[in-house]
Amino acid sequence: MKSDRPALLDMTLPELQALLAGWGEKPFRARQLYEQLYTHLQTDPAAMTNFSVALRQRLAAETDIQTLELVEQHSGDGGKTRKALFTISNAIPVEAVLMIYADRSTVCVSTQSGCAMNCSFCATGKIGFRLNLTAGQMIEQVLWAAREVRELGAGSRALSNVVFMGMGEPFNNYDHWWAAVERLHDPQGFNMGARSFTVSTVGLVPGIRRLADELLPINLAISLHAADDELRNKLVPVNRKHPIAHLVEAVRDYTDKTHRRVSFEYVLLKDVNDSVAQAESLARLCRGETDRKGPLLCHVNLIPWNPVPGAPLSPSDRKRVLDFQRVLENRRVPCTVRVQRGVDIAAACGQLAGGSLKD
Repeated sequence: MKSDRPALLDMTLPELQALLAGWGEKPFRARQLYEQLYTHLQTDPAAMTNFSVALRQRLAAETDIQTLELVEQHSGDGGKTRKALFTISNAIPVEAVLMIYADRSTVCVSTQSGCAMNCSFCATGKIGFRLNLTAGQMIEQVLWAAREVRELGAGSRALSNVVFMGMGEPFNNYDHWWAAVERLHDPQGFNMGARSFTVSTVGLVPGIRRLADELLPINLAISLHAADDELRNKLVPVNRKHPIAHLVEAVRDYTDKTHRRVSFEYVLLKDVNDSVAQAESLARLCRGETDRKGPLLCHVNLIPWNPVPGAPLSPSDRKRVLDFQRVLENRRVPCTVRVQRGVDIAAACGQLAGGSLKD
């Protein structure tokens, strides 16, 4: 849905205060509105019963709370994975995925519709870049997930993690993405701890360096997928602009400044990047043997590839995954294999491509 009206989730608390002050409302009303949005997860002004009828009517008539239209929702993994397909202007797709575990719940959020990075194994890149999402549109996805978790009876504060790993490259929409993080972290509002956020990048060096100077200590994941430039150029074309040596240098600067560990994401593709020799190359990179500067402060997250229609690739079989992992562990590189979730509803890593909007 498209509107020229103010989008409340795109507004900071001071901006809400200015809006309501212009309507002649007392200052505390803006704080109440902020609480309705971020604590009570309210989407309907008519339900904000601590406001006068006149104010509720004006909010409904002159502002928007939701700018994404929820058009489809699917459940997989016995209801533990839920994918929402939203649209903007009835045509531009945005997808978010909620994953529920025994001890936590995580929402995977899109920062763009589509993606310009064109990674060879990712469905999102196949639809190309559509547009950058606003901070409010990212926040909408998080609040959708929080409401889903609340409906399960766990309470409105039960959403425990937000990962910016959906559609798009967050660092190509840095200002809006970071504004969403700050708003969701705000103790006066949604109040999510900084360590509960993770951002994933294909390795945009300027973004990594910028994140190193931010005050909130969120987590950083980097989509690596190969330890040599020749192969990574094919899998992740942006590597031609930001080759591995430059990426490693930026990671070292980041960890030196922040003292926070970086996760390297590595999608395993059969007979492409999953050999024992390639595991040894990755181990050398992580151990700092390629630049001779000592071990990187890092963790490797091995990801079994999830099928993408039209991609001439296959997932590594279980034995090759475990052999790859064993090489890293023997070389003292911290490593885990990601548990696959959402494959049955095309909600797994690399599968977000707008669902039925393509049909």
